[in-house]
Amino acid sequence: MARTKKPKGSSRLAQMWQVFQMTRRYDKSIVGLLLLSVLGPSAAGVALGIWASNGNVLSLVIWILIGVLAGVLIGLVVLGRRAERAAYSQIEGQPGAVGAVLKSALKRSWIGDEMPVAINPKTKDAIYRCVGRGGVVLIAEGPLSRTQRLIDDERRKTAKILPNVPITVLTVGPDEKSVKLHRLGWQLTKIKHALTKSEVRVVSSRLSSLGTNVPIPKGIDPYKVRPTRAR
Repeated sequence: MARTKKPKGSSRLAQMWQVFQMTRRYDKSIVGLLLLSVLGPSAAGVALGIWASNGNVLSLVIWILIGVLAGVLIGLVVLGRRAERAAYSQIEGQPGAVGAVLKSALKRSWIGDEMPVAINPKTKDAIYRCVGRGGVVLIAEGPLSRTQRLIDDERRKTAKILPNVPITVLTVGPDEKSVKLHRLGWQLTKIKHALTKSEVRVVSSRLSSLGTNVPIPKGIDPYKVRPTRAR
């Protein structure tokens, strides 16, 4: 007996509903934000339509549609970002969380690996590395008091083979000045460009010669943990 295929539209709506339900469990403000995101532009569309249509019904309808569509689009963007943040909140503080971000949410202009380049087997603190237009970025996972030595060692090795390439250090951990996990990707985009695209590839190849010889941190599996995104 042939199975009836569900329409793609209904499955997409079901997926979005699941994303919303998951986000609402961890972010109580999502309902208010979505209402504001949708109703605000819709109301603006109605107001502009009344002001600009001069009694033309078709023009009024067009303005209202523009406002509603803009509201829906903004609502989807808000839902996607809050859902991503909620997903990261579930893994924040676990060994391998930074690797999960580098695996699933690293911008195309950056080259990174979900595996750490250095790790403390006892504490599971780790150092990750990525390369982009901003140079080399070392990302420490864990308290700065425990990761400082790992950072210094890795910075020294990197500077030895790439003396003229900027090295930036970011820390994801409990410290006050640490970067929140969900803001890691955004933090990378703030780094000032210092390399061309071709230089990024050369630097990445150079760094691969350093190699890594570290155990996989126990905890989450970076291959399996991926933030849910609303499309």
